[in-house]
Amino acid sequence: MARILDIVQAPDQRPDELVVRVPPKGWGDIRLGSQLIVGESQNAVFFRDGKALDTFGPGRHTLTTANIPLLINVLGLAFNGESPFKASVYFVNMVDMLDQKWGTTQPIAVRDKDLGMVRLRAHGSYSFRVMDAQRFVGQIVGQRGLYQTREIANWLRGQIVTGFTDLLGETGAGLFDLPSLMDELSVALKAKLSESFERVGVELLQMFVQSISATEETVKAIDERASMGAIGNMQAYLQFKAARAMGDAAQSSGEGGATGDMLGAGVGLGAGMGLGAGMGAMIAQAMAGANQPQQSQAASSAPSNPTTKAEIQALLDNLDMRLANGEISESTYERLVAKWEKRLAEMD
Repeated sequence: MARILDIVQAPDQRPDELVVRVPPKGWGDIRLGSQLIVGESQNAVFFRDGKALDTFGPGRHTLTTANIPLLINVLGLAFNGESPFKASVYFVNMVDMLDQKWGTTQPIAVRDKDLGMVRLRAHGSYSFRVMDAQRFVGQIVGQRGLYQTREIANWLRGQIVTGFTDLLGETGAGLFDLPSLMDELSVALKAKLSESFERVGVELLQMFVQSISATEETVKAIDERASMGAIGNMQAYLQFKAARAMGDAAQSSGEGGATGDMLGAGVGLGAGMGLGAGMGAMIAQAMAGANQPQQSQAASSAPSNPTTKAEIQALLDNLDMRLANGEISESTYERLVAKWEKRLAEMD
């Protein structure tokens, strides 16, 4: 049989502990006339059958039918001083919870006006306090079954990350613009979350977005794009890489003896001539500014609905030039190349 609670209190509640349940498990047998002792920074909420009922502020209270009317109505029984009733009491910490941390557990994928699609991580801090203990216990404990501080903190952080993800989508700012918008994002995130926090009896005091960073994959893509921008002409860059690969292959093939040396020399000579001619042509085009009309003509001559391998290959070459000219985004380029390369493979 459960011990009858003549004194109900939670004197050992830590400053960072949101809720203490008495008893920790099951129901407590509480007798009318028992003493309820509530600390200076606490509120005590009686909980029964999934509902938060009567609430008491700081002080010493003698439990009678007069000061727990909601609980008595729920039980529907007439008590005398000898009959215990079953309930649990949640002691809610009402102090300001400062310097709480939040952060994304998984990168957030967002559209970027410069890079197409990026994956971002973010973290920050916030502070809050419970403003309505009865609503807090009813919503958090009764509706969600959470009362341990760790569980409640995880739920609050989840709400923040969800709100931040939605805010990023609404903002539409690019990755390179976000560092200058930290204060604005912090204010907007607080405004976005305040109402939903109040619905569970919590007041959001402060909200800070402290860092937004790209994942390693996104940083690598940014570095590659910067390298292409420094070269200036993506088509020239691709041709240069191909010529260099041919030169490396010729050097490797030249390591197999006298015959290999002769073959390697021939391949290397051809690669060098091709590289020299290709680079010369690219420089001449860049100096004359004649590459744009040629590419436009190639774009107009490429079939819009190719049916043969040759036509598909012409379309793929055209996509390379359109990407180099900035006519299409990288995401569009990747999608179309994947589509037509798949079609080309199916024709083999």
